[in-house]
Amino acid sequence: MSVETPKPKDYKSDLKPIWCPGCGDFGVLASLYRAFAELELDPAKTVIVSGIGCSSRLPGFVKTYGFHTLHGRPLPVAMGVKLANPELTVIAVGGDGDGFAIGIGHFPHAARRNIDITYLVMDNEIYGLTKGQVSPTSAVDHKAPTTPWGNLETPINTLAFAVACSASFVARGASFNTKALTELIVQGVEHPGFSFIDALSPCVVFHNTQDEWKNLVTDVAPDHDVADRTQAFDLALRGGFSLGVVYRERRPTLNERYAQLLGAAKTSDVDAMLDAFTAREGVAMGGPAAS
Repeated sequence: MSVETPKPKDYKSDLKPIWCPGCGDFGVLASLYRAFAELELDPAKTVIVSGIGCSSRLPGFVKTYGFHTLHGRPLPVAMGVKLANPELTVIAVGGDGDGFAIGIGHFPHAARRNIDITYLVMDNEIYGLTKGQVSPTSAVDHKAPTTPWGNLETPINTLAFAVACSASFVARGASFNTKALTELIVQGVEHPGFSFIDALSPCVVFHNTQDEWKNLVTDVAPDHDVADRTQAFDLALRGGFSLGVVYRERRPTLNERYAQLLGAAKTSDVDAMLDAFTAREGVAMGGPAAS
């Protein structure tokens, strides 16, 4: 890296993306480069973790540390990285199939624990890598190789799910609006806590919704209160494709809670640690501190 202010190109690795021409993931990758440059992230202190799928190839295209994990497992690995070294900036990436099918069980726990990581999901409402089967976000009646008579399953509302799971930052962007998506990634990385960004990223081969989505997207209304959870649910459940921040809450991260606990324990003696923890909990609950 140059000692000068970094540019987006400084984060490009020597490995060239092999996505299909026109894939929305190119726009997401470009937004990520620009966000990293705006944040002036140190590649040596940045980690991108992915699962399995077209979008999960992304870590190889960025000049940072990368971890290509098992199908649906980017979140537990990303959590482990962040807890092991809180000084790192950790980004988890993947697709809607990876994140909301086999990997969905990890989402609520990452969200409620409020791990300080950013989860960027490239949502194309289809399984692209395995040739176009319906995914957990595919619309009802969608016809695909595995559903020739139409999809019979109700899709997951990813934004409402994220709010329900207590994610402290929830937003939606689009690969075809890289300027806005860049800003959302910047906000997500800067937010202290679990940040979820649903990035609309059309698959131009098996489910080309690019023109349709471009006509459907709107911006989150200026008067939307991002701190109001009820409003966040209302916006998410309303449907459509509203782009912007849906919900944001500042609460202690798991890293901060651990740091407080360790700071309260001035010795490695177990009894002393328990006394310190009891005192801290008593103050937190409004009761008298233990002597």
